[in-house]
Amino acid sequence: MPHPAGAAPPSTWKQRRRKAVKNAGRWVTRNLAAFLGRQSLVGDRPVIETALFPHLQVFVDNWQKIRGEAETILRHRDAIPAFHDVSPDQHKISTGKNWRTFILYGFGERLEKNCAQAPFTAKLLSEVPHLQTAWFSILSPGYHIRAHRGVSKGILRAHLGLIIPRDAEKCRIRVGDVIKVWRPGEIFVFDDTYEHEVWNDTDEERVILLFDFDRPMRTLGRAVNSSFIRLMKLTAFYQEPKQNMADFEARFAAAAKRYNDNLEKMSHED
Repeated sequence: MPHPAGAAPPSTWKQRRRKAVKNAGRWVTRNLAAFLGRQSLVGDRPVIETALFPHLQVFVDNWQKIRGEAETILRHRDAIPAFHDVSPDQHKISTGKNWRTFILYGFGERLEKNCAQAPFTAKLLSEVPHLQTAWFSILSPGYHIRAHRGVSKGILRAHLGLIIPRDAEKCRIRVGDVIKVWRPGEIFVFDDTYEHEVWNDTDEERVILLFDFDRPMRTLGRAVNSSFIRLMKLTAFYQEPKQNMADFEARFAAAAKRYNDNLEKMSHED
């Protein structure tokens, strides 16, 4: 059906509305950041002392088991989506197939089929208080993730090193003015609302377990952050990735099943 003369087509209106919502969201997050920082019970710095989160030690103690599950998943690398395939809003920092994400939890919701591919890791994640998001983050050799900022200061991010290039110093992240280098079995926590960027200046792949959880805050800060997250879930920023996660989860499960069926068939032929 043609649209009235002089009127923008529906797709253009949709794009404008999306841009307006994103701009409003940025304004809200900027104004919330200072308040949530003051509500923090663990300070407000780019990188936060891991000792403040003793419950994360279990990931360090079991990192090799977690790595083993990641290695099994990587057998089906081609079925693991790029970050922007799941979340189109990330197209500026994710290009090609350079940054793949195997998502276990998204926006507080467990992806059952994906978690079945990494049951031990999923069990540990289920015990993290107020877990929001978790995925295996797979970065290609030579890739640079340009500087960007996260959405809410009410959420903190943890990185656990799993498969790290031998020349680790060339594979690093800058958070604010702090440089961190991943090491196998080491974990660190940071606030991704500080500008951060990543370099993998090696010829090897980097794989980590990345997960987000609510920042420990005073009661008012927790209430405000909870309301903000609920509002976020009503927007395309959440709704589109939610549908995409379900689609890619089904595709990966099918790929893993084909692989296992072929293995079983070959074993019977032997």
